[in-house]
Amino acid sequence: MNQPILGGPWRAVRKSVLALACATAVALTGLPALSGTAEAAGPLKPGKRCDELHGLKGSGIPPKGLPYGDASRSKALWDSYQYVNPAMAFDGLKPTNAQVKAAGKNYKKYTHNDPRRIYARFNNQKKWKKFTDYLTKQYIPNHGSDPRGEAFEKKVVKEMGLVGPDWICQKEVYFKDPTTGKRYKRVLDAYNKKTRDIVEIKSNGKPNPKQVPADRAWARHPGWRSYKYTFVFGENQTSEGRRFIKSMKRLAGADRVREYNYHSDHVPRAPKWAEKGPYRKNSPIMSIGNGVSTGSRGGGNDIIDQSPNTAKEWKEQKARIKAIDTNGRFAKGPGGVDFTTLDLRYIGKPVKGEGLNYAFSAKKLPDENDGGWGAQPKAQLISDAFFTWLALTPDKFWVNLNPDQPDRVMDDKFASTDAGRVLLEADLQMKHDFFKTMDPKTDLGKRFWASLPKENGRPCFAGIRNWIEPKTATVREQDGGIYILDTPLKLKSTPQDFATQPGGGEAICNPSKAQRRQAQAVIDRMIVPEVEKTINTAPQYADLRRVYTARVAAEWIRLQDAKSPTDYRKLINSNDVKRWPLRAPNQNWDKDALFKKYRKIFTEGEFRYNVDTAQGVMVYMVGGVDFSKQPKRNISSLRFQVEHRYAPRTAKIAADAMTDDADTDGLVMLGGNTAGKSTDETPPTTPTPSPTESSKPTTPGTPPASQTPTEAPSSPAPGNDQPSTPPGKDEGEGGLADTGAQVGLVSAIAAALLAAGFVLARVRRRRSMEN
Repeated sequence: MNQPILGGPWRAVRKSVLALACATAVALTGLPALSGTAEAAGPLKPGKRCDELHGLKGSGIPPKGLPYGDASRSKALWDSYQYVNPAMAFDGLKPTNAQVKAAGKNYKKYTHNDPRRIYARFNNQKKWKKFTDYLTKQYIPNHGSDPRGEAFEKKVVKEMGLVGPDWICQKEVYFKDPTTGKRYKRVLDAYNKKTRDIVEIKSNGKPNPKQVPADRAWARHPGWRSYKYTFVFGENQTSEGRRFIKSMKRLAGADRVREYNYHSDHVPRAPKWAEKGPYRKNSPIMSIGNGVSTGSRGGGNDIIDQSPNTAKEWKEQKARIKAIDTNGRFAKGPGGVDFTTLDLRYIGKPVKGEGLNYAFSAKKLPDENDGGWGAQPKAQLISDAFFTWLALTPDKFWVNLNPDQPDRVMDDKFASTDAGRVLLEADLQMKHDFFKTMDPKTDLGKRFWASLPKENGRPCFAGIRNWIEPKTATVREQDGGIYILDTPLKLKSTPQDFATQPGGGEAICNPSKAQRRQAQAVIDRMIVPEVEKTINTAPQYADLRRVYTARVAAEWIRLQDAKSPTDYRKLINSNDVKRWPLRAPNQNWDKDALFKKYRKIFTEGEFRYNVDTAQGVMVYMVGGVDFSKQPKRNISSLRFQVEHRYAPRTAKIAADAMTDDADTDGLVMLGGNTAGKSTDETPPTTPTPSPTESSKPTTPGTPPASQTPTEAPSSPAPGNDQPSTPPGKDEGEGGLADTGAQVGLVSAIAAALLAAGFVLARVRRRRSMEN
């Protein structure tokens, strides 16, 4: 059988033309100068046994066959892997303009552990105007590209069983395009001459654009028809990746090109010597700070830092990165995530001095180019609200939009926080949406007005008080932490009279008790469900939902601290919220100004509906919110295992890297640790050379350059997502502690988000029934 020429002496074949046609070329991953460009003939590197190259020879790993066709790892096997990015030793640099300018442009005169080397490199580039943007969006991702690729390649070689004498890694070959005559040098990540398999291992979800011409040359050349090409992707394929695979299948035949979606999240680590260095980054997100902890770190923090505040800024940022990252080597950034849906979903065990793990959730978007902006203000709001609920005493957890009580809008300390602002604004927003739902120009509104009781031919109902209560907030207590699974809200409504009367002349009607009951039944049946749906899903209430979830988490911390002192002991009930103030653009927000706006709406009317009556245009008023009820419901351990089987593993990975939620399609999880600790404290310790510089940062105690990085175990291993502690007893009617008196004021957005009133169904962990 004829075989392609793979370097070395020419061998006799039946058709010399075929032998010549089979000499083809491509480039080594990590060598941009060769990637995908036509190259002249030259010496070809023979590569090395994969198990020898990655230190796996003699490990007892059995060789395994590749999947027959396209395949994806099962969710039970999703995991993560670690690698060292030497540039992360400097991820917290915040130089002054004078320091950057003084460094000049000759970066070579500075050692690798001197931050001035990075300042000088910044001065040499023209894409970024801000040093912090250059650092976080170019310098650090660029230096992590090769170490990430090498770590993922080793993981795939080991776990897919690409070992033994027949599997050769990093072998150079030539691919010749028969349509153009161009030859391309290509470095094969893994090659098996015996089985005629080629494996390309991508830690991201897209091809290297400079390698594409070479791969297409392989697909077109008849001399390679007996070979199959398997593309292994570590991340979900991008639209570019999907188009590439589709084109390769079309050119080579669907049976010759396979895609294997491996789904393993990459976790970068700073060099061990730099973990406590002066240049590491510490985020204030979810970190108490103030000397209690150094600040939080994690994959979620990195993504949040990379996310600009506006869509325009994100568009400009993508353009810069695309111009720089022509090989598609940078780690996945914040693209493809809708951060307007960001919410807190997990809080780990609060151990004094150790911090705790936390994880946010957000919706994925179909296109990786969409979304990607707005993470910082949303994460900051969640964090600020969390600490506000801890710091303020429950007697301050109230707000009140009552037209008869302008001097009781809300507590001044609470009004100085964004948590308080969000609640009061949500009250006013709910009034607006309630009015809007009644619009007789809509089908629902028309039916609503027709269904109301009539007086003198006019629809008649009393003033209304509306308030928001939590529905059953479902959580799962496990391993000392809490999974916040569902926090729905409901709208309540009841007739209410006010001393302050709407303007516009005499009252429309004076309903009897029977008419009040009849009108309220119509409102509860037709209007309340629609407004409740809006509160639980519409973007104008997203901040309210975020603040409520933060309240759930804070109450959990209060309960844990009551059992044993935590890092939050001095903060709880301190009434000190100076570190979590109203933030831009709401730094000048004023509760009294909002009340005046509300009272004007109440007295003058926001909507004037042309209701079909004998009296012409009528004005009707409504309003209010309150969270004072305590619904209780439990989720069993069996239900948790069925519906949220992978939640423990996802939360663990999310503390280190943004990851897909295996239990809920369309969601990602991302987070960190409040004390800057990782979930696995055994990362490799040797910095890997950057793609552009051959040496690495050195300080006293830095590992020697020749030392080989040790492999960090994937986390967790298959099957390790099962509970590891003895089963606990499910609580029958358990709930979070009542933290204050109910607030029953007219139009109050009150305490269940706040002080009193909200309860979570919680259950203790129980051993999985799965083997």
